[in-house]
Order: sequence, then structure tokens, then C-alpha cells
Amino acid sequence: MDPVLASAIFVFGLAFGSFLNVCIYRLPRHLSVVRPGSACPECETPIRFYDNIPVLSWLVLRGRCRNCKSCISPRYLMVELLTGALFVACYAHFGLTLATLKYCVFGFLLLGLIFTDAETHLLPDKMTLPGLLVGLLFSLIVPVNDLASQLLPGLISLPVSSDIYSHLLSFIDSFLGAAVGASFIYGAGAIYLRARGVEGMGFGDVKLMAMIGAFLGMKLTIFTLFTASIAGSLFGLWTVFAVWIKRARRRMARQHESAREALRRAWESATVALRRHQMPFGVFLGSMAMVAFFFGNRFLRWYWGLL
Repeated sequence: MDPVLASAIFVFGLAFGSFLNVCIYRLPRHLSVVRPGSACPECETPIRFYDNIPVLSWLVLRGRCRNCKSCISPRYLMVELLTGALFVACYAHFGLTLATLKYCVFGFLLLGLIFTDAETHLLPDKMTLPGLLVGLLFSLIVPVNDLASQLLPGLISLPVSSDIYSHLLSFIDSFLGAAVGASFIYGAGAIYLRARGVEGMGFGDVKLMAMIGAFLGMKLTIFTLFTASIAGSLFGLWTVFAVWIKRARRRMARQHESAREALRRAWESATVALRRHQMPFGVFLGSMAMVAFFFGNRFLRWYWGLL
């Protein structure tokens, strides 16, 4: 890896991270990401160009608006650094190839959707639907090399050149990944709604998973669904446990209940709170999709080697 090129890619990523922050703030509010220019959300003072330098401006201003001194969320700094690091990681992993471009674009979209879902519980169509289209188009220039590409050549022959045939199979892989991902989330949400009477996952998760499937293909889409489900479940259990312990301690301190009674009532309260809380599952889907495109194939090869 060329350190000079890696440094340039990192700076390039910081700039894209700065734009991504604009998308995270504006898209859920149905605002244009182009106009007007950046302004403080509290005092609405336009941000000067020297206060809009990625990372550096946040550090110099110590996370506060120059005009009104209101706090600027650390999320701005975090997104910029993560985007820069992600771009460099893609370059280090895939080299100076079209695959690096593909996964930089994919990672950029995923980071935006992860933070948007975490903050607003929304997954904007203006990111997921164009992302789905871009994922399908990328399959024509960067081979997905999934099940269709591996199985169909021995079963079906078409009167086209091998190059066109391979691109067609890659597109089929991408389409199947999108279909499987979207169908699974839609089906799981429908079952949850029928069983519990409340919406478990919004349609934004369906479109997010379609986008992920278009970029990754079927195998890594299934990997993403499986690992995201595990991560979400563990997070839910940890949340219930943390709330349970906190509320039990509060009850014992304030109401002088016995430890057993306090634990029982606190557990009931914690489980009710979890049922009412809408967990942003897009955070886990997006995070595990990034794990998938870096390490998914390696994990699957290791797993199949055990069988």
C-alpha cells in the first residue's frame, strides 16, 4: 500500500464524510443537501469556509459554534473520521481497483444510513433506492461472483460471448441478493406484525436490505442477515439486563423493597420498556454488511472448511 496515496484517499474520505454529515442531518428532514450552505442548526448562522474544514475545524472550535457557542455533536467528527478510515481500509483490502471504488461508495451509503437510523429511526429513500440502483450497475463492472456465476455456466448456455455472459451472471447474482434480502426482511416484519400486532421493522429496512443484497450478492446477504440478527439480539438482551439492574437498584433504594421483589418488578418494567422501544435494526444491518464485504468470504471459507 502506497502511504502517499493512502493519505490522499484518507483526506478524500474526510471530505466525503463532511458531505455525509449534511445528508444525515438534512435528508430525514426533507431538506436539500445542496442549498442553502451549511449553517449552525441552533442560531442558523452560515458556517464560514474555514470553520467547515473536516475534523480540523471541529477540533479548533472544540465542538462549539463560533457564533452562539452551542455544542456541535461529536457525530460530525466521528462520521468524517470513519469515512476517511473506511476509504483507506477499502484501498488496503482491495487495492487500486474498481472494487475499491464500489465498496467506498457502498460504505459511504451504509455509514450515512447507520447514523441516520440511529438518530432518527429513519432510512431515507434518497439513499437506499439510488444505492440499490448503483449496486445493480456496479455488478456489471465488478463481478459479484456468487451462486449464479458459480452454478449456471454448467447448466445454461447462451449465444453470447463469454464476457457478456459473465456480466449477465453477475447482474443476476446482484438481483438475487437484493430480492433475497428484501424478501427476508419483509417476511420477518409481516410475521412479527401478525404475531405481536405492532410493526417490528419498517419498509425502510426492506429497501436497505435490497441495497445491501445488490452490492453483496446472495451468500453475503444471508451472512449479513444472520450476523445482524445475532448482534441485534445481543444488544437487546444487554439493554434489558442494564435497565433491569438499574431499575432494581432504584426500587431497593427508594421504596425499601426486598431484593427479590425489586428484581421481579424491575424485570417486568424492563421487558415492557423493551417492547415499547423501537430498536433501529438498520444500524445492525449496515454494520454487519460492512463486516461482510471485508471478512464475509473469509469467514464462509473457514466455516465450510469445518464441515
